[in-house]
Formats: sequence, structure tokens, C-alpha cells
Amino acid sequence: MLPNEKTKSSLKLRNILKYVRPIFGILVAVYIIWRLYLVFIVQNLYGPETWTRLLISGLIIGGVYSLIAIGYTLVYGILLMINFAHGEVMMTGAFAGYFVFEAAKSINVPSAVGNPDLVFANAYPVLSILIAFIAGMAVSAAIGYFLEKIAYRPLRKAPRLIPLISAIGASIFLQNAALLLFSPQTRNYTNPEILSRGNGWKILINGSKVTLPYTGVFTFILSILLMVGLLFLVKKTRLGKAMRAVAMDKDTAALMGIDVNQTISNTFIISGALAGAAGVMWGLHNGMFHYFVGFIPGIKAFTAAVLGGIGNIPGAMLGGMLLGLVESMGPTALDISYQLKDVISFVILIVILIFRPSGILGEVLAEEKI
Repeated sequence: MLPNEKTKSSLKLRNILKYVRPIFGILVAVYIIWRLYLVFIVQNLYGPETWTRLLISGLIIGGVYSLIAIGYTLVYGILLMINFAHGEVMMTGAFAGYFVFEAAKSINVPSAVGNPDLVFANAYPVLSILIAFIAGMAVSAAIGYFLEKIAYRPLRKAPRLIPLISAIGASIFLQNAALLLFSPQTRNYTNPEILSRGNGWKILINGSKVTLPYTGVFTFILSILLMVGLLFLVKKTRLGKAMRAVAMDKDTAALMGIDVNQTISNTFIISGALAGAAGVMWGLHNGMFHYFVGFIPGIKAFTAAVLGGIGNIPGAMLGGMLLGLVESMGPTALDISYQLKDVISFVILIVILIFRPSGILGEVLAEEKI
């Protein structure tokens, strides 16, 4: 084919795609509006108590997604790469927290005469939870540090596809390492009594009792506190300034006396610690987990990061919350099976990549990288 003919074919294809995207968008919008009309106006099957339960569930899982998504966005902002092993980093934190609670459950603490002995987890619940989070965050931070040191640093000057392949390989390695070390058995968190699953405050809505779970409130509040702490660290501390400088221009940052390698390592440590906290929260709230537990939340957190704007920390927070709400309320609002909640998440990713690849709040990139 001659060059002119190739150019004409390319122009024709672009013209076709120019009309395909808006048509596809209109079809999706019409379908969603139609389903919402049926559910809310025609059928009106669900009362405010149902939507309140779904809202609570969405905010809880959204907080976890946001913490994991921040890890993706931190690494992308500083290295322009997607750390697809990040979900497995979360999984290691979940295992670390689980073993702390198992140890706390096995230690008996003598009580007053005439009273039965208590296990350490119930005698000192706050200390047990604190130790579990410290262990989960420390183990995940260490995994993040060694991932960067072994799997990514030697490939820093390689084409961008190579670190991506390395990240996928690291993800598979961590999954199989956990499988060999901990078996494929599904395990269950034994929470201290003050955070027992299924219990919570009762709220009366429309004549029905809605449970506000203790684990859910704890997970949501802690995730917000960790996100606010991270924003403060990035915006106000010396380490945060170094991270922003390295993200903008590594060579200039090095000339200004910033240790680029250490700053990148610190970024992986911070993102790993947040993922570890998310892993312990996942175990406390959901209970059951296994060696594969980090894969789906990791992919969804990546979706949340893209939704909010990859490289944008507030965008990752917003994207995680929105994705949690859509995943929780979407199947009911569209009157489809709840098993399709994962499909909704990935359809959102596809739609965002087609219509607004920079995300809701936009990517945060230095001028040199655009």
C-alpha cells in the first residue's frame, strides 16, 4: 500500500472512531437511565433502609480501595510505572495481622480470683490491634522496599514495558510464595471482642434497624486518618518535598542534593505500609482471606486510581470512594445480580479510558513528562 493510501485509510478510521465513541457513550447513558427509571420509579422495590445499608458498605470498602489506590498513584507519580504487585503487598499485610491475632488469642492473661482467664486479644484489645497494624504495615513496607530494590531499580532506564512485565512477574511470585508458605487454605481473622464482626450500633430508618458495624466504622475512620496523614506528609514534610522534586525531575533533584534512590525507596515503603494497613482492615472487616486475596482489590484499586486521575493523590482517594459506592449500590440500582459488581468496576475502567483517560481530577505530571 502506498503512503498516501495509508494516510487516507488512517483518516477514514479516525473519522469512524470519532462517531463511534459518542454513540457508545449515548447507548451506555440511555441504558443506565432506563434501568434507574425502572428501579426507582416503576418498581420502587427498595426503601431508604436498603440504600443506607448499601451506602455504609460502599464507604467502608471505598476507604480500603482508596488506601491501595494511593500506593499505585505514588509509584506512578515518581516512576511513571504501574506496580501490579501492589495487591500482593496488601495480601502480605493481611497475613501478618492475622498471625498477630492468632498469637494474641493463644496467650492467656490471669484475671481476678474467681473469674476465668482472658486471652491477650480480649484483655488488651487496643494493644493487640495496634501490634497487628504495626506488623502488617512493617511487613508490607519491607516487601515494597525489596520489590523496588530487586525487581524495579535495575530496570529503571529500560523501556516502560519491561518494568511492567517485571511487576506482573513479581505479583505471580508473591502469590505463589504465599501459597507455598501458608497453603491455599482460607483463613479467618479472630477479632478482639470490641471489634467483633456482625455487631454494631443500630440505627432506625423507615421503621427498620440498620446496623452500623464496629469494624466498618473503625475501617472508614482509620482509612481517612491515614489518607489525611499522607497528604500532610507529601505537602508539608521534607520527605514529601523530596518526593515531589524527584517526581518532577530526577536529575535536577540529584543536583540539589536529594538522594533519588533513597527517596524512591521511601515512596515504596510508604505505599507498602498503606497497603499493609488496608490488608489488616480487610481481614478485620471481612474475616476470610487467602493467598489470592490481594489480586481483585489490587485491580479495583488500580481502576480507582485511573478513575480519580493516576498520579493524583486526592484523585486516588476520590476514585476509591466512588468505586466503593458504585460497586456497593450499582447492582441494586440497576437491578442486576450482585455477582456482577466486579463487571461494573471493570466497565467503569473501560469507559474512563475511552472518554477521559486522565481521570476525574486529571493526571498530575511534570511538564517534562507530558
